[in-house]
Amino acid sequence: MSAEHRDLAAGRWFALSLAEQLGNVGSELGRAVRWSTTHPALAERAFHRTLELFDLTLDDPRHRRSVARLREIARAREVVADFLSGENRYGSTAESLQKYFDAYAVAARRR
Repeated sequence: MSAEHRDLAAGRWFALSLAEQLGNVGSELGRAVRWSTTHPALAERAFHRTLELFDLTLDDPRHRRSVARLREIARAREVVADFLSGENRYGSTAESLQKYFDAYAVAARRR
């Protein structure tokens, strides 16, 4: 992502709640998982977008006030990256990750 595009995206991204941010991360993750067997190139792009959304979330100044929150977001990023492109050391499944992120999407809808 270019610096200019990242700045524009950050402005809109930072207006979302944490639940909305992580719900969107989960949507991209879902795309990456769904396309992994049928459209590997699309899955790869969705994986990169997932990481970009995590990075934007970590850059959100509101989250800088809480070390615990930053740690949770960073750990979720690590687990997702390990699942999609690593050795899956954490033993994650598509279902377990989707369940984790769906909880944020539900919370965002209730808001």
